[in-house]
Amino acid sequence: MKLNRRNFLKTAAMALPVCGISCSGGGIKKNKPPNIVLIFLDDSGWADFEPFADPEYETPNVLKMAQEGCRFTRFYVPQAVCSASRASLLSGCFPGRTNVFGAHGPNARGLDPGFTTIGEMLQKKGYQTAVFGKWHIGDQPETRPPARGFNESCGLLYSNDMWEFHPENPDYWGQWPLQFWENGEVSIERVTPKEQKMLTTWYTEHAVDFINRHIDQPFFLYVPHSMPHVPLFCSEKFEGKSGAGLYGDVMQEIDWSVGEINKAIKVNGLEENTIVILTSDNGPWISYGNHAGKTPFREAKGTGFDGGTRSACIVKYPAEIKAGTVSAKAFCSVDILPTLAFLAGADLPDKKIDGQNVWDLIRGKAGAENPHEYYAFSTGQNFEAVISGDGHWKLHLPHSYRTLVTAGMDGQAGKYRQEQIGLSLFDMENDPYERVNVIDKYPQVAEKLKALAEKHKVKFYGNVET
Repeated sequence: MKLNRRNFLKTAAMALPVCGISCSGGGIKKNKPPNIVLIFLDDSGWADFEPFADPEYETPNVLKMAQEGCRFTRFYVPQAVCSASRASLLSGCFPGRTNVFGAHGPNARGLDPGFTTIGEMLQKKGYQTAVFGKWHIGDQPETRPPARGFNESCGLLYSNDMWEFHPENPDYWGQWPLQFWENGEVSIERVTPKEQKMLTTWYTEHAVDFINRHIDQPFFLYVPHSMPHVPLFCSEKFEGKSGAGLYGDVMQEIDWSVGEINKAIKVNGLEENTIVILTSDNGPWISYGNHAGKTPFREAKGTGFDGGTRSACIVKYPAEIKAGTVSAKAFCSVDILPTLAFLAGADLPDKKIDGQNVWDLIRGKAGAENPHEYYAFSTGQNFEAVISGDGHWKLHLPHSYRTLVTAGMDGQAGKYRQEQIGLSLFDMENDPYERVNVIDKYPQVAEKLKALAEKHKVKFYGNVET
């Protein structure tokens, strides 16, 4: 079916030296609230872009964005799985509070409407809001984008592998057509490989058009790309262009998308007063081998280790953040909502959230410290680990986890096995790869984090083993 589109395109790093960032002013002094653009990738590895690493393909637009903003090397998500991570980002809450765990399939209610989203919060402040991309926090009428604070929307309501061509369970997922939605209505009843190739382009076109039409009013633009979640697809203009296989082609198209969005902001004279955030919902799905991204950290998606929960992050805001800087300050996706509330002058949700305003930390204010005692990590409903707010110490509770045995190839999944980790403390400053358990060397640190973990367990999970 024909899409209703208008006037589109109008016009390891922890070992690297880290420098502080500074602010061009003492705080936010704007007559007009800042525009906000949040680009959220799906299963992108921490090492998938320059300048976080040196991939086999070029990503000049992401590199340029880092050169014009700040690169954060220790940004975390509280659960390294699709729906849980997205619900935490948009609500400012841990999965244990929202009860959104794992990856929801078709007909899922998703994030309870009682939890305010960033879209709803900013819409009340007078922002024009849009989401173009993968939603994945509910596909019922009351949990779809139009009901959750977004004036405009298009994309898939869940992951692009939940379709009839699923590599492992095609009969199960084939029960539901993978639909493309626009503004609350189905515009493509059954997405095929032909449409999958266009997803990144369509999301980008909608994003650029939205920017072009809202230059005179504050806006919030959320672009949660479907890629590079498997199955991988890119448009014909990028097929075979990277020289690094299909994954490289897909990443170069995402890089192009980042460039087009930033270009639209600049061409319209909005750059100084627009904050652009680029990150990912979790680490790579390494089971898919050459169709997966890369991370230097332990394990990957679907685990509480840093390979799953640490995502590359860049924040660009020329009026407030010094260009070309790097920060090793730790913060988490649950902090995005309250931080944006501060920047926009918006009211926080009535219902309690877990995130806190970390703007001083992001803008590099001298002496700024993370206000959290800890962040919590879970996989599914299993609460697995806590990290100190400053990111120095990480305590894993005893739990099982999956580790890769054999990687798949060309879109086929590999094999995992289950392993166990006992109560373990890691010094993330000196051992970011979680290799050496130092619990015997620092028992007092372990006891403090264990006490925080126990309080978290009782508060969010009751007195049950998780």
